[in-house]
Amino acid sequence: MKRLLSTILVVAMIAVLAIGCAPAEQATETTAAADETTVAEETTAAEETTAAEETTAAAGGGESITIGLVTDVGGIDDKSFNQGTWEGIVRYAADNGLEESAYRYVQSNTDADYLPNLSLFADEELDIIIAPGFLFNDAMTEVAGSYPDQKFMLIDSVVEQPNVASAVFAEHEGSFLVGVAAALKAQEAGKDTVGFLGGMDFPIIQKFEAGFEQGVAAVDPNMKVLVEYAGDFANPAVGGTLAAKMYDEGAYVIYHAAGGTGNGVFKEAKGRVTNGDDVWAIGVDKDQYEDGVYEDGKSVVLTSMVKRVDLAAYTAAQEVAEGNFAGGVKVFSLSNDGVGIPAENPNLTDEWLQQIEDFKAKVISGEIEVSEVPKRAQ
Repeated sequence: MKRLLSTILVVAMIAVLAIGCAPAEQATETTAAADETTVAEETTAAEETTAAEETTAAAGGGESITIGLVTDVGGIDDKSFNQGTWEGIVRYAADNGLEESAYRYVQSNTDADYLPNLSLFADEELDIIIAPGFLFNDAMTEVAGSYPDQKFMLIDSVVEQPNVASAVFAEHEGSFLVGVAAALKAQEAGKDTVGFLGGMDFPIIQKFEAGFEQGVAAVDPNMKVLVEYAGDFANPAVGGTLAAKMYDEGAYVIYHAAGGTGNGVFKEAKGRVTNGDDVWAIGVDKDQYEDGVYEDGKSVVLTSMVKRVDLAAYTAAQEVAEGNFAGGVKVFSLSNDGVGIPAENPNLTDEWLQQIEDFKAKVISGEIEVSEVPKRAQ
């Protein structure tokens, strides 16, 4: 047994001596190879990180997010309010490289669909859910309370919940400018009457009416403004009937704030112009010039009161992606280009555009205060 232990100890000592006497060059080469591997790995990692950062920057920055839009009965092709909001979402997605599956919408067929449709997206835990229209107020109030961790944006109304951003607009200011345009065009033609068509007779739509009539009066205090309300935002047939009524009563230009119902105004105006009459219409929410085209690129749309619901939707998505979304009221007015007229206005003269710009400056400065309440309601 002792002889066996002695043999084992001798073998162990020889192994230790062999390792200790290994050539220094071999050890150095092994260390260098390890160092080169480490440097290569670090360089590759750094290059990959830089490439990832550059890709993120190119995509617009921020995280990839999911967005849901719940529309009212008008749908995303109403050529007005809902469509403008959807276009803002689509533009954000394009600018930031979102997959098509990352943003979607659901259309409500009746008011009763608002709550379940909002809840549907909330259950899916989308990053931001947007609802355009004051008609969503009650449903948004309820669903925001039921889903306190979900981020929402409500356009055109205020819900006092910490997880709801409420986008409101100075529609009366933008409407003042198109009132100026309508009066200038009517004056040129020797006319003394213009018209306004609202969707529903609620305070928010009355803001459009109020601003329009004040803009008209700023040019000609004696010009008459006819007023009609359709009681609907998605009935072009009623819009056409009421437009015909006002045109027959002498309205030279009709400004609509009626969503899809306003499409009936354009149809009526185009039919009359095609038959030789001289009438005009003014669009709302988005540039509706194309909706009034009747031949060779000519349009019955004098101008439009652009309400940047697209900007509101885009801004909400951007804030969520950048991690600085906050609830509360966000105001879009003339001062921040939240409302106004289109950049291109083929049917307005340069002189008129300058006058409109002058009035805009006076409204922004406070020299002109535009009331939110129409004369009939004062």
